[in-house]
Amino acid sequence: MNLTGLDWLIVVGMLVVMLSGVWLSKGYMRSVADFLAAGRTAGRYIISMASGMAGLGAVSIVGMMEMNYIAGFSMTWWGFATAIVVLFVTATGWVVYRFRETRALTLAQFFEMRYSRNFRIFAGFLAFFSGIVNFGIFPAVGARFFIYFCGLPWRFDVLGLSVPTFPLIMIILLGISLYFVFSGGQVAVIVTDFVQSVFVNFVFVAIVLLLLGMFRWNQIAEGLAAAPANASLINPFHTSHVEDFNFWYFLIGVIGIIYSTMSWQGSQGYNSSAKSAHEAKMAAVLGNWRAFPQNIFLLFVPIVAYVVMHHVAFSDTASHVQSVLQHVSNKAIRSQLTVPLVLTRILPPGFMGAFTAVMLAAFVTTHDTYLHSWGSIFIQDVVMPIRGRPFEPKQHIRYLRVAIIGVALFIFGFSLLFQQSEYIFLFFAVTAAIFVGGSGAVIIGGLYWKYGTTAAAWAAMITGSVIAVAGIVLNQIYKDFPVNGQWFWGIAMAASSLVYVLVSLLGKREAFNMDALLHRGKYAIEGEQKVVTSVRSRVLETLGFGPEFTRGDKIIYVVTYAWVFLWFFVFVIGTIYNLLHDVPDSTWMSFWKIYTLINVALAIVVVTWFTIGGVKDLREMVQKLKVMKRDSRDDGFVVDHRSRAEVNEEQQGE
Repeated sequence: MNLTGLDWLIVVGMLVVMLSGVWLSKGYMRSVADFLAAGRTAGRYIISMASGMAGLGAVSIVGMMEMNYIAGFSMTWWGFATAIVVLFVTATGWVVYRFRETRALTLAQFFEMRYSRNFRIFAGFLAFFSGIVNFGIFPAVGARFFIYFCGLPWRFDVLGLSVPTFPLIMIILLGISLYFVFSGGQVAVIVTDFVQSVFVNFVFVAIVLLLLGMFRWNQIAEGLAAAPANASLINPFHTSHVEDFNFWYFLIGVIGIIYSTMSWQGSQGYNSSAKSAHEAKMAAVLGNWRAFPQNIFLLFVPIVAYVVMHHVAFSDTASHVQSVLQHVSNKAIRSQLTVPLVLTRILPPGFMGAFTAVMLAAFVTTHDTYLHSWGSIFIQDVVMPIRGRPFEPKQHIRYLRVAIIGVALFIFGFSLLFQQSEYIFLFFAVTAAIFVGGSGAVIIGGLYWKYGTTAAAWAAMITGSVIAVAGIVLNQIYKDFPVNGQWFWGIAMAASSLVYVLVSLLGKREAFNMDALLHRGKYAIEGEQKVVTSVRSRVLETLGFGPEFTRGDKIIYVVTYAWVFLWFFVFVIGTIYNLLHDVPDSTWMSFWKIYTLINVALAIVVVTWFTIGGVKDLREMVQKLKVMKRDSRDDGFVVDHRSRAEVNEEQQGE
């Protein structure tokens, strides 16, 4: 057992706080829209923090530590260029703003509004299938982490029976996640995800500060120098032999940021939960800052682990970790366990418990969000449209809960039986591409091009899916297949986009009524947009500034642009200089030291800033849920390309 009594006390305390959040929030879930989208009442900070936590997850923490153990500081350099793309997507409200304007509760509901009901059913099932397969390894990765990190036995005796620990932990953790979703739907998910996010961010910063005090920078430099010459973890221009997590992985990922915005539906409830399109847009922009604590943690901790495993000063610790890893036959699983096992040897009591609590929170928050998403998508976008008529509210929520249980049973069985052969993030890339490979073209075309056709949507989605499935099959049959999951995702994106454009151009040219879809002009809904000021500059409009911007919004935008362009400028100058000169590792390590210290300082500021903003949003959200009038017709059912609630409102107005 690796945890002390103090550690277990911290873990139990965190669990009690999480359960208390569910108990306090469950009374505010009073309608289908509440269950699916928290009544569309969430502000920017709580959306940013809670959705960020939902997207992190125990499996993502393990996957990021696995990736950065292999890539080190080097891959971060290329991320400076990625930040420009992320800024463009978030600051302009790319996809996010227009989707929230549709008032769709799920992505496939938007597909019915824009294309057809049959396409909604097809896309809904495809999203559901892709999602649960991708979700399938989450319980296994999480349970395996807890067994090795906590030092739990693989079996224990109960009343003379030998009980395996692995499935038992999955059952317990999935049971907690199910309780969260059942109690309050998306309302409970948002509240608990926010509370967990605050705790996790504080722990991330504390552990990084601890490790900076434990390890001298020259030790870190010496440990990273042990990497092969052309697989450097220090110099991004000496990485030609880094397999999988290299420049091409980065480049495809950059393209995917634009193409796949909001395509992945693992946290689809958050896409509809903002109280306005403007708040959804601001939440996305704030994501540029919210990620500081987790990014510096997930970068620095794997680097320290690599140093421990390769520096002579820590040979005893490395030997102990290797002795444990020798008993793990699966190469992919050994890769996942390396960093967590190092942490068990270097974290002191208290910090062990805090990190275990972080992983518990990360496991639960991703599982409750994903269970909610995939179960909701199956009912909303497959069952209800096939049924052809809406459910009664109580019946509707009951069916949603049954579907969520079904998802939990599937991922439990999948985790028991599936033998993982790829790195976590490569598995994610190829399984997500079953839906995301084609959906990006369909979403962008549907929101921004009035001539995009239903036939084009079908063709693009099928093209992306076929390529992605081929990737899964080939990588399962041939263990060393030369094209990995990331490359299959890139091929799927390119092919689907080309198909969507060609089929639309070759088909019948009929303009779709975009104003009706986006509730603009005569279709505008009162209270959805709050005009604060006029924007007379085309430059400011291009940069994402809008009439809803307050002075505070403008400050956030200006500071965000300044920060990202500062590092992009460093990237451009540094890249040019490195192409002309051979920069020694010592210079690079000095740069990475400055970068690390700056990011730690900003992480402290961000944790404080977002906690205050999130608490304010939480208070306002609860107050609104207490008094708001619910519409039982706001359930995601579409009539004549509109929700039935909107149709009824129009009829009443007449």
